[in-house]
Amino acid sequence: MRWFARPGAAVRPKVRWWWPDGLVDPAEIRREVDQLADAGFGGAEIAAVHHSIDDKSVLDPVGHGWGSAASVAGVEAALDQAGRRGLAIDLTIGPSWPAAVPTITPNDEAAVKELQYGVVQIVAGGTYIGPPPEPVYPSDAVPQLLKVAAWRLNPAYTSSNGRILGFDIDSYVEVAAADGVVSWTAPADGTWLLFAFWERGSGQQPESGPHTSPESYVVDHFSAAGTQAVIDYWERHLLTPTTRRLLRKSGGSLFEDSIELETSGLNWTPALPAEFLKRRGYEVWAFLPALVRNDENQVFQSEAGITRHVRHDYWLTVSDLFAEHHFSALTKWAHSLGLEFRCQPYGLETDSIAAAAIVDVPEGESLGFRNLDDYRALAGGRDLGGRKVLSCEAGAYQGGAYGTTWKKLLLTMGGAYAAGLNQTVLHGFSYATAPGVDWPGFAAFTPYDGRQGYSESWGPRQPTWRHVPAVTGYLGRIHQVLQTGTSRIDVAAFRQKGYTKTGIGVGWFTASGVPAGWTHQMVSAPVLELDRAVVRDGRLAPDGPAYKVLFVEGDRFAGNEATLPAETARRLLSFARGGLPIVFLGSGWSAATVPGVGDNAVLREVLGELFALPAVRVVAELTQVPAALAELGVTPDVSHPTSTLLNHHRVEHDVDYYYLVNGKHAETVRPPVTRIDHAVTFTRSHPNAVPFRLDPWTGTISPLEQYAEDGDRVTLRIALNPGEATIIAFHPARSIPPASTATSGAAGSPIVLDAWHLEVESYLPGPAPTETVIHRHRVSLDALAPWSAIPGLEDVSGIGRYTTTVDLDTTNAFLDLGEVFDTAQVTVNGHRLPPVNLLNPILDLSAHLRRGRNTIQVEVATTLFNRLRAEQPYVYTGNRQNYGLLGPVRLIPST
Repeated sequence: MRWFARPGAAVRPKVRWWWPDGLVDPAEIRREVDQLADAGFGGAEIAAVHHSIDDKSVLDPVGHGWGSAASVAGVEAALDQAGRRGLAIDLTIGPSWPAAVPTITPNDEAAVKELQYGVVQIVAGGTYIGPPPEPVYPSDAVPQLLKVAAWRLNPAYTSSNGRILGFDIDSYVEVAAADGVVSWTAPADGTWLLFAFWERGSGQQPESGPHTSPESYVVDHFSAAGTQAVIDYWERHLLTPTTRRLLRKSGGSLFEDSIELETSGLNWTPALPAEFLKRRGYEVWAFLPALVRNDENQVFQSEAGITRHVRHDYWLTVSDLFAEHHFSALTKWAHSLGLEFRCQPYGLETDSIAAAAIVDVPEGESLGFRNLDDYRALAGGRDLGGRKVLSCEAGAYQGGAYGTTWKKLLLTMGGAYAAGLNQTVLHGFSYATAPGVDWPGFAAFTPYDGRQGYSESWGPRQPTWRHVPAVTGYLGRIHQVLQTGTSRIDVAAFRQKGYTKTGIGVGWFTASGVPAGWTHQMVSAPVLELDRAVVRDGRLAPDGPAYKVLFVEGDRFAGNEATLPAETARRLLSFARGGLPIVFLGSGWSAATVPGVGDNAVLREVLGELFALPAVRVVAELTQVPAALAELGVTPDVSHPTSTLLNHHRVEHDVDYYYLVNGKHAETVRPPVTRIDHAVTFTRSHPNAVPFRLDPWTGTISPLEQYAEDGDRVTLRIALNPGEATIIAFHPARSIPPASTATSGAAGSPIVLDAWHLEVESYLPGPAPTETVIHRHRVSLDALAPWSAIPGLEDVSGIGRYTTTVDLDTTNAFLDLGEVFDTAQVTVNGHRLPPVNLLNPILDLSAHLRRGRNTIQVEVATTLFNRLRAEQPYVYTGNRQNYGLLGPVRLIPST
């Protein structure tokens, strides 16, 4: 555990590094790499993002666009300087997002596609003569007619509001279109819908372009041609010999941001009909009205069950093509360059759990993810795929630009670490400048539509930057622990559809199990076919998360329908025969259906065999889940009274690591997060292991002396403030790490420190947008107050140094800072103390106190919001933030 104190660059947080395309200076790029390295970051992801700039022409897409010679020179400077400083550099696979290149047009084979439809209603016996009905959603793209067909309108399937029309699938009739003319007479049994189906490029471009000249267009993510267009552009235009050489030494990744394939119709690829037939065993054409969309809305449906099942088969086919032609292909190509592929593998109705098992580093996002279960979905794919890292686009807050605190970030991310996250990429770090920007320099997302935009442009422009090494050290230590060994998770929850970014949790476990110590991850059918998904000694994936039980509920995305692929049921049957406990939830499993269009008899026969096994339970209600687990002898690795405590368990050899945080569950049924202080029982892997506390703020490791043992169970008392985290390690007693010493509990009455001398460095605009000048204020305070209430400091942002003296007759005491906005650093008698825990700012002063007079200085750093509120009130609105040391500050004598 000696590695804990000084985490290496590979596990330290990274930043999204936003560039105004190629309008960058290599010398400034090198300077910014140094800034990141000095602040303790482990790497940066270069991304062409500039939503804050309305007039993109100032960026010069022709001479300084993404992929231009100027852009490549900047990338090479970044890679070279990062190599000198030990940082990793990641590169996005296209400008902004989704993946796009300037070498295709919307009509090219490799461009992103959509299926559009045109439709006319024909009365019984009526005749239509004319061109195939035009697409209902107009476009400049050239459409290709795929098929003309008709279905009988069925009012019984029409929605109550009339917005979704019903039709009979069995009435499907193909209609000829000769020389661009359709001539068809409807049968005499009802009103008919005559459709023309058109394939066309959607014309989607990457966000906030143009980034290139010619302009870039999004590629088809479901075809080999689309991915090859990305690879070809890189190989022919971006990968110079110097870039290739530097990339191989970089330790970085290729990265794909949000896969937001936005169409007016249905996501499509030319090979889909043939692939659908090959993979699903039937033709898609007869079901197309149930699939097509208008402006992303469903407009036709048939009988509910068949409609639901064919939509499942469609998206399963898309998911298969997505995995094969995009995720797998780009991962393989990245490896050929000596890189990994990091990706946010969601955004459509596809299996993100399976995708997380394919890419090297799956990534989530704190802004878009609705709760911790969204991380648990990706974590399940990562662990069964044998991957190590789950990354996160961390700390984006709408309207939070220049007003976001580090404490807010930590409160957001603490629970995500318990859900499986173990790497953060901060959102973000902006290049210094761009044409026409105001102080304090270029920021990718602010102003945003003329208003305060997304946070945050971290960097030297921020007063808190001088304290950032404390935060990066803290996060790096957490990452180091959570990347050590392998996860140990109590429950694998089966998802019929591997979606994430939904906020939909797991019955009983999310609402009741997690608050009592249970842990779970989601798995889907494809990952249960992977090599790690075997059962040994009653555990699923024993060399990975070692799940103790598999929990199967109805399809949460289809009305909790009791549905399961027959081949997955056979897999579960083999698991149960191997001794894995399985719990099914729901009353409909005796009449279970396959999720797509197919025969249910085989599934029900396999489930009958499965339910007869002693390791399997079927319960009708959520309230019956705990009893079923008890009957099966399944208990969690961690147990405690119901609270907001969250945990994540890792094991390396015979050492157990437990990350604990008093965190937000993010579900509305949860109680508010308040301080916790209660007993927690842990499971240890080694019978002689003893507990240590690892402090992620200071890097110290301290043995814990007060605990109770009962076989492999050890009980400790855990006290944590809201958002506060700690790490408990159980290490064999034969090899005890060196321990730090600490004073014992309080022995005297607290001394409240009211009187302070305050010196403030106020950050103000300089002669250029990237220049900041400092103005100093000096104030004597008889009582602590926010700067907004101190005359002359109301609109000041910057650094404040609070100094006081106190006479003591002891050398042992703790300093409780109370409330602080935002970051702080403490010095006692000229000695700088270890980093301040921003979520519980109490420090042990004993090593530096002396009897008699002592000088205490608290340095506090703020956001830039109050100053920008005064400088640019048309952008930065709202009330002033309450800056400073707010206290109450107490000195607590101890023994």
